[in-house]
Amino acid sequence: MTDIETAKRNAANRAVKDHFDPQARFIGIGSGSTIVYVVEAIKALGVDTSNITFVPTGYQSRQVIVNAGLTPIAFDSLPGDVLLDLAFDGADEVDEDLNCIKGGGACLYQEKLVAMQARKFICVADHRKLRPRLLSTWPSIPIEVEPLATPRVLRTLRTLGSPSPTVRTNLVAKSGPIKTDQDNFIVDAPFPTLLTPTDVMQGKGEGKGEGGRWEVEALAREIKLIQGVLEVGLFVGRNGEEVRRDGEAGGGQKPVAAYFGMGDGGVEVRRAKERG
Repeated sequence: MTDIETAKRNAANRAVKDHFDPQARFIGIGSGSTIVYVVEAIKALGVDTSNITFVPTGYQSRQVIVNAGLTPIAFDSLPGDVLLDLAFDGADEVDEDLNCIKGGGACLYQEKLVAMQARKFICVADHRKLRPRLLSTWPSIPIEVEPLATPRVLRTLRTLGSPSPTVRTNLVAKSGPIKTDQDNFIVDAPFPTLLTPTDVMQGKGEGKGEGGRWEVEALAREIKLIQGVLEVGLFVGRNGEEVRRDGEAGGGQKPVAAYFGMGDGGVEVRRAKERG
């Protein structure tokens, strides 16, 4: 096993140890390579999971659930008033405020549905994903787009300051664009490194697109407003605990905690800061 895979496994083991509740009824299981280790860690606990139903965020995560002998349930089969007890998922990049970029695996729409239906979202990743600001090393923001609207979306993204938004294609070019589980396209839109709300308050920029420079929440809102965009791979705003503290139902887009497997074998835990 490579050092990166060991780091992923260490992060998953710690996150499951800290947050898995054998009395839970519904648990979200995200997509990507790190989540395989989360499911492995749940099984390794040796606890009875027969009363727990696991909610996948796409075809791949459903297969991981089934192959582990756990019970899956589709998101649209959940009772209407049910909140998931928690959701585990990975990320492509996470900043110091726990804003996330997700969608490298083209599952961002269902990942956001599950996160926003969970009491708490726990992010699990390796140390490469932890950066001071989003778009520090991850090159672009994944956006799920209805195919017919793709030219319009690409034009609008360029006006917002993305220099070269592109439709993601399969490795074999003749196979055409990648299709999501919803049969949509993924557009990858690069932007300059994103500001946090704190950066704006400290006068480091207005974050309204001047020179293509955006504050992360403002850019998420602008992209979501484009006709033809189903979802944006920026997970920002409030987490589930903050949503309920504000007296509202449901969960939030951001994790309450993020676990990063480090190169030295340790695990760094970042917890949500109090919003001002």
